[in-house]
Amino acid sequence: MPAESFKQYERRLLGYLGKQDPIKVQRATPGKLEQLIKGVSRKKLTRRPAPGKWSVLEILVHLCDDEIAIGWRMRIMITRPGVKITSFDQDDWVRDFKYDKQNAADALALFRSLRKSNLDLLRLVSKQKLKSAHGIHEERGKETLDFFVRLNAGHDLNHLMQIKRLLS
Repeated sequence: MPAESFKQYERRLLGYLGKQDPIKVQRATPGKLEQLIKGVSRKKLTRRPAPGKWSVLEILVHLCDDEIAIGWRMRIMITRPGVKITSFDQDDWVRDFKYDKQNAADALALFRSLRKSNLDLLRLVSKQKLKSAHGIHEERGKETLDFFVRLNAGHDLNHLMQIKRLLS
């Protein structure tokens, strides 16, 4: 099966979000993750469903690193509208940063803290600044802060469903 294009990925994630409030979805994600992994053995958290597919732990650590990237992107788009936004290869990060060797409880705590910081930022910055915030993604072109917020909420829903499937 050919790799999904970004446009296909975008449609899928935004489809998961539908008419839900993206801030409420993002606010709820840390608690949902906690409930999903509570009491699950490390063996089960680190089991990959197939070669090249991520384990629950790898997904959890990916969410942390993605939250760092999103936090940086939001901050730079707010303070420097139109800034160039670089991409990253998430599979390189999984491998090079040894996601499979990390601790699930630590990753969840970090994710919770990063998410709170990013949501606080969105609440505290003026509506005018939020509205004008955008960046030029090196692969996808102009993207607004609103787009990033909605896409990130869909990204949460995507990985929550993935974790549920892996743990069932």
